[in-house]
Amino acid sequence: MTDFALDFMYPSRLWALLVIPGIAAIYLLLASRAQSRRRRPHDRLRLVVPKDPAWKRHGAVLLALLSVASLIVAWAVPMDYANQPRDRATVVVAIDVSWSMEAEDIEPNRLEAAKDSAKQFIATLPPGFNVAVVTFAGTAQLAVPPTVDRGAAERAIDALRLAPSTAIGEGIYASLDSLALVPPDPDDPERGAPAVIVLLSDGATNMGRSSAGAAQAAADRGVPVHTIAYGTDSGYVVDDMGQRQRVPVDHYELNEIARISGGTKYAAESAGELRQTYEAIGESVGYERVPAEVTDRYAGLALVFAVLAALGVISLGARWP
Repeated sequence: MTDFALDFMYPSRLWALLVIPGIAAIYLLLASRAQSRRRRPHDRLRLVVPKDPAWKRHGAVLLALLSVASLIVAWAVPMDYANQPRDRATVVVAIDVSWSMEAEDIEPNRLEAAKDSAKQFIATLPPGFNVAVVTFAGTAQLAVPPTVDRGAAERAIDALRLAPSTAIGEGIYASLDSLALVPPDPDDPERGAPAVIVLLSDGATNMGRSSAGAAQAAADRGVPVHTIAYGTDSGYVVDDMGQRQRVPVDHYELNEIARISGGTKYAAESAGELRQTYEAIGESVGYERVPAEVTDRYAGLALVFAVLAALGVISLGARWP
């Protein structure tokens, strides 16, 4: 099944749709004969009986056929996709703590704004979700292993400190390693749970293993990496010599990570945009697309067409203008 095509529990019942063109052909034949009779010179009945507007007759028949078609589709039990809340999943929040996150193009600075948004994001996740926190600069560190303890994750985020260099690849590898620490489901220890990595960064890799290789490793394990490019092109930091060093966001690398791993790349240039980005990610992570029966949708559509067809027939019977 795809999002663009219905599947059916009983597709063989759709053969009944062949009655639609059959009924339409009979109607056209009868309408043609009636029209021929009206054209006969000796047919004086047409001068006495008012003629019904053709569009009313055709419209009523069309609506009736549409009602029958909708009922047949409903009879075949159509299936479509619907959003269903997940009961379990693991979300690894990987945060860049390199020196460039000190830039103040986002108040009070990139890192502090990122902390606040990350904590809000974690607080909105379903209670059954495990959350891990990974930080990376020149190296990567697992700050909090997967846990349902939101307080532990928030405390770890509050404790983040800046460090030199950027190793995005190492951050992804550390995030993948953390998944080995996910506690089993107490109700079903053998059942695994989906996992995603939400990676926030503003820079480009200059240390460690390549981010592309890490993204491929995530893809191989079925773990998408959603990346957030955070900051503006005008961001800068002041070095030890008092000189300004520009720290623009590297959108290309973060886009490639998302593309390779099967995730989505986002961009945020303000604290408000970052919150909205986390909300969008939360909606995609918190729900899964599952097949669902939509018979009532087509039964309701058939009812609407039937009512309209009935009104058309009443109009013809009453000979409304």
